[in-house]
Amino acid sequence: MSIDPKALMESLEELYESAPCGYLSTLPDGTIIRANQTFLTWIGMEREDLVGHKCFQDLLSIGGRIFYDTHFAPLLRMQGFVNEIAFDLTCTDGRSLPVLANTVQKRDAAGHPVVNRITLFNATDRRKYERELLLARQKAEQATAELKRLNETLEERVAHEVAERLKAEEAMRQSQKMEAIGQLTGGIAHDFNNLLTIIVGNIELMQRRLPEEADRLRRAADHAMDATRRAATLTHRLLAFSRRQPLDPKPIDVNKLVAGMSDLLRRTLGEVVMLETVLAGGLWRSQADPNQLENAILNLAVNARDAMPDGGKLTIETANAHLDEAYVGALIEPVPAGQYVLVAVSDTGTGMDRVTMDRVFEPFFTTKEVGKGTGLGLSQVYGFVRQSNGHVRIYSEVGEGTTIKLYLPRLIGSSEEAPERPARNPATVQGSGETILVVEDEPGLRAYTIEALCDLGYRVLEAADGREALEIVRKHSEIKLLFTDVVLRGGMNGGAIAEEVVRLRPGLPVLFTTGYTSNAIVHQSRLDPGVNLIGKPFTYAELAAKVRRMLDVG
Repeated sequence: MSIDPKALMESLEELYESAPCGYLSTLPDGTIIRANQTFLTWIGMEREDLVGHKCFQDLLSIGGRIFYDTHFAPLLRMQGFVNEIAFDLTCTDGRSLPVLANTVQKRDAAGHPVVNRITLFNATDRRKYERELLLARQKAEQATAELKRLNETLEERVAHEVAERLKAEEAMRQSQKMEAIGQLTGGIAHDFNNLLTIIVGNIELMQRRLPEEADRLRRAADHAMDATRRAATLTHRLLAFSRRQPLDPKPIDVNKLVAGMSDLLRRTLGEVVMLETVLAGGLWRSQADPNQLENAILNLAVNARDAMPDGGKLTIETANAHLDEAYVGALIEPVPAGQYVLVAVSDTGTGMDRVTMDRVFEPFFTTKEVGKGTGLGLSQVYGFVRQSNGHVRIYSEVGEGTTIKLYLPRLIGSSEEAPERPARNPATVQGSGETILVVEDEPGLRAYTIEALCDLGYRVLEAADGREALEIVRKHSEIKLLFTDVVLRGGMNGGAIAEEVVRLRPGLPVLFTTGYTSNAIVHQSRLDPGVNLIGKPFTYAELAAKVRRMLDVG
């Protein structure tokens, strides 16, 4: 099949009208006298509305018009042509169409301008490409600048990161060391409490049975009892540091507690140390073991007194405090952000250096002379506050004094303080033949407990483990009280035995004893509701009063 070449020929008019670019002819003042169809389609206008009615510069954006008048037109008159000029055409529908204009000016024989011939290329894709290219260039320049800045600070940043890592590793080692020491001291204190209970009990029984004329033996027994009391105090402090002491938290008014200690503190500090209390108005209530909080404040006061041998000033301050996320996030030990009741104890004493501050809460660490202290006072404070879900912070400078801040969680909810039980008359603690079941796996401790209770006038049944205890309960309905150790061998702890016994004998009173916290009766460092506990080592008088109170209430 042959094609006639003449059929493929396009007229010059067709080429002009359908060209892929826009063609305009304007008078020297810009009036449009001719435009091809491509240009008309671009801007959305009819030929009769454009030709003879519009100037080229009328179709430009505001910026384009200014450039046309100030640069484009003068340059065209001067040199007769202008190439590669970017304009934005404003179409009838409001769209902006980027174009690239090449312009040639036709002149007559005298050199006067007659017609401007403008060729316009659609620059939409080109403009997009230029923007992308510019953005990529800016990003590259920014990346280069960042890289340069990183390189300039690389050594400094590496040194900082290494220092921070070393600091974090040291803090972690310190935390792990304190935890390991706590586990060790807690285990030792537990065993010591069992032994001390036996020693204390037997010394008391010996004291009760010594003849009146045995003065020398009585003095020896008194000295032995004093020594065991000091040993009991040491084990108590070890348990406090290791967070293994059973706490009995109650809602407390810290201001009332501090005010009530004023006389005791003044006697402890002596005449050369002035005491000042600054108690905040509207202080929140907290929940903690009031006896342990008193001991903590007293320990801090004693340490402050020893740091001011020539006299000085001790200030106890209370306040509401908030530990935010940024503060607790910088701590190694886990401390929840939130609201706390602050007790701050400050002195004007000798102060501490950094090395001392890093070790001040370790048990048995002391800067005092031999025989002047055990090194357990601050470790006890630390353990008590941490066990109470609180936080301890120390500030000190050599020669400037020390401030130790105790943060105890704010109590949300009930603000009622637990009523104090009236003290029982010691003359009424004797038993009346009631039957008590004693469960204790330590033979020496079980023997002392049985002898003491028998001496008090009770009938005693004994068991060494849970299985034996349950058999006795099933056979003896006359049992009025279960007295059991918490930590027992044989597969059942004291808590499990108590649950089973109460199931068999609903309403039977249960008295626990322990020298160590156990999840059987203590959760989150607090005694479970309704639990009655006598801590080891307990004395004859304490046992007598506690048992009698349990039987009377039961």
